[in-house]
Amino acid sequence: MISTPFFVLFVVFYTLINGVVFFFYAHDKIKAKKNARRTPENRLLFFALFGPLGACAAMLVFRHKTRKMKFYLVPVCAMFHLVLLIWILLYFIE
Repeated sequence: MISTPFFVLFVVFYTLINGVVFFFYAHDKIKAKKNARRTPENRLLFFALFGPLGACAAMLVFRHKTRKMKFYLVPVCAMFHLVLLIWILLYFIE
């Protein structure tokens, strides 16, 4: 069983990671509008492995990378994270 302080720390850390990933996607969109040097796509996808909810949110808010086929992996990763979070809630919370 997971103790409450650990769970709160986990939620804060997970939210922070997704916020940082959201920022990276937003920053890349701003750079795209200015024709500046961009973040490589593979790096954005790597960030999405750890913060897919932030990546999905940024893709929807900024309409960024929504036409690229390989970025269809981001919602798949987000679904995997959601299933994993639900599993954690159901089996490890007191």
